[in-house]
Amino acid sequence: MTITQNYLERLELNQLTELAKFVVEENFNHHCENVSAQEIISDTQEVYDEELNYFKDSEIFVAKDFSGNIQGSIRVIKWDYKTKLPLQKIFNIDPLSYKYSQNATSVWHIGRFATKKDVKDKTLFRKLMVCAIAPICEQKDGVAFAECDSKLLRIMNLLGIKAEVIGASINYLGSETIPIAMNYAGLEEFYYNNKSLVTSQSINKMSSQTFQNKQYQYQVC
Repeated sequence: MTITQNYLERLELNQLTELAKFVVEENFNHHCENVSAQEIISDTQEVYDEELNYFKDSEIFVAKDFSGNIQGSIRVIKWDYKTKLPLQKIFNIDPLSYKYSQNATSVWHIGRFATKKDVKDKTLFRKLMVCAIAPICEQKDGVAFAECDSKLLRIMNLLGIKAEVIGASINYLGSETIPIAMNYAGLEEFYYNNKSLVTSQSINKMSSQTFQNKQYQYQVC
């Protein structure tokens, strides 16, 4: 019998190397055929360094199979308005120039979404996305940014996530990547339709965790 369900947990600091390796390898598995070992090593180090810099203001969620292998990942940052976000570094877009940022009480960044190419759990994408957008939907007046693969963006649209493209695409980590913005109005339908897939009880160590900057108590359900 093949077990298709995965369990969710928050990633700890000592697992960042595992995350970086997973994200890079799965991006290339999905989008590229010929990638050198040196490219993978270089990109893995770059992802690790970046996530280490963001870690104190972020939560990273991973889905693992029952052997403990990562099957999917996603990360959400609560922006401190000082640290440079990927949106700024990759696309040179100022998050505060976005129309909905003017009245937002908080700004978030969602990234490091990746899944195994042969993953069997059909609900995995929705579970990970619920984890990432929970603070925006529970607060109702935040705004979130992301750099999204073009194929993933099509899937998001089909699932009812209404994202706004805010810039031209580039090639990043082996795929066409598009800068997008999301607010509560565009996320609420998806969130409330799928919220039941994720509970605080189903996520290892979730109920008592907070962002280290203590500005937001992170809860799902």
